[in-house]
Amino acid sequence: MSEPTASPQQAASPEPAASPPDSTRTGPGRVLIAVYALFALSASARAAVQIATKFSHAPVAYLLSALAAVIYILATVTFAVGSPAARRIAVLSCSVELVGVLAVGTWSLADRATFPDATVWSGYGSGYGFVPLVLPVLGLLWLRRWSKRARIQPAIVAPAGDADEADEAARSKSGLRAQVPFGRY
Repeated sequence: MSEPTASPQQAASPEPAASPPDSTRTGPGRVLIAVYALFALSASARAAVQIATKFSHAPVAYLLSALAAVIYILATVTFAVGSPAARRIAVLSCSVELVGVLAVGTWSLADRATFPDATVWSGYGSGYGFVPLVLPVLGLLWLRRWSKRARIQPAIVAPAGDADEADEAARSKSGLRAQVPFGRY
């Protein structure tokens, strides 16, 4: 019996047919970036106007709005960059955002005198349709899903050494391709 040989089309493509994305900027990541950018812009504008015009009225609320704006900007940038270091920072910013929404949401309901004006996170983001409560959860889920996909992607490494290159050249001239077991490159 003869061993099956790989066709030229199969041998020419060392990558799997469905490879995971190489960045958080793909798929749902694009939507997250857009929503975070929108919230960064709206929270920044809101905080700037409130701090510039009536800071003494509710300083805690306005400073918390400014903090929310900074966190939204950081999340937008780190999701857009998508590098491993940026993803770690994105996890941190989404985590801080979630804790902030929960803490400020609870605080704003328990002590209404401290919050005469609403912040982005007041009432768990009720003024923004509770998106500030859901957004960090979605961001963390996307980062978790992406990191799982990145871990299962096989690393493709070029063969090292002249002997391996010579063997590969000989096989390609003869039209035969060796079947390399998964994980042995």
